[in-house]
Amino acid sequence: MPTSIPTPIPKTAAARPVEAAGGRPVQPPPPAGHRMRRRLADQARAYAFLLGGLLCFALFSWYPAIRAVVIAFQKYTPGSSPEWVGTANFTRVWHDPEFTAAWRNTLTFTLLALLIGFAVPFALALVLNELRHAKAFFRVVVYLPVMIPPVVSALLWKWFYDPGAGLANETLRLLHLPTSNWTNGTDTALISLVLVATWANMGSTVLIYLAALQSIPGELYEAAELDGAGLLQRIRHVTIPQTRFVVLMLMLLQIIATMQVFTEPFVITGGGPENATVTVLYLIYKYAFLYNDFGGACALSVMLLVLLGAFSAVYLRLTGSGEDV
Repeated sequence: MPTSIPTPIPKTAAARPVEAAGGRPVQPPPPAGHRMRRRLADQARAYAFLLGGLLCFALFSWYPAIRAVVIAFQKYTPGSSPEWVGTANFTRVWHDPEFTAAWRNTLTFTLLALLIGFAVPFALALVLNELRHAKAFFRVVVYLPVMIPPVVSALLWKWFYDPGAGLANETLRLLHLPTSNWTNGTDTALISLVLVATWANMGSTVLIYLAALQSIPGELYEAAELDGAGLLQRIRHVTIPQTRFVVLMLMLLQIIATMQVFTEPFVITGGGPENATVTVLYLIYKYAFLYNDFGGACALSVMLLVLLGAFSAVYLRLTGSGEDV
């Protein structure tokens, strides 16, 4: 019987890559050296982007902060060589009559902002979370003030608070209610600025609260309802414990932000009337750009930095220990 000779495989067929089930050719994996070079290139690009951010922070944040600490111990005016004076700047600022008024106003503003600007956004978030229709529209309405530049917002409120033809007093007249001096009265100026800051900045806080509320499992509310819990009880025993971390962090950020309030006193009241709205940051501005005393301005800035740093450390320590328990 003759033996069959196997048909030789053509060169083109032997060199053809193996095809997958879908008919597409399967490419062989790249060599190890090529993969290593690609990984190094990706890491180099990532570090290049990171280096750009670090340079921006170093140039516009870290260097000015370190420079301010140095100037706080110097007698410094632009165009002259600095002279080391030790703690003389701190002593002079400490005995300034405006120093006490600035800290009193700042702490009062912070307390009022916590009472008003902390409760109102949380209540709005609860209301928005319960809406069934037009959710997107009301979220835009709440967030809209954040998109207005702070100076423009302050100018709008300055016209709104005008004691003569301002919209606030005109509305009160239409309702046959007594008018107010608003920002022109020593008793009402600071609370008027608190309302401005609350309106201008609560949009972001409301959206953060809303995101935290929507992350709460619905089963917890269902279980509370089965146990006979009412609305206030559900908020107390379910909503607040589940959003505790977000509430604590936003409280810390709000305290730090309100301790540095500047735009509203600068644009609306100019620190008046009778220093009723002079804040620490506004006093720093006066030292630097009105008194030409950069040493005193930096000394006051260092005081504010130390106070906020110490408060933040204690606050995070207490809230962190509370969570561990």
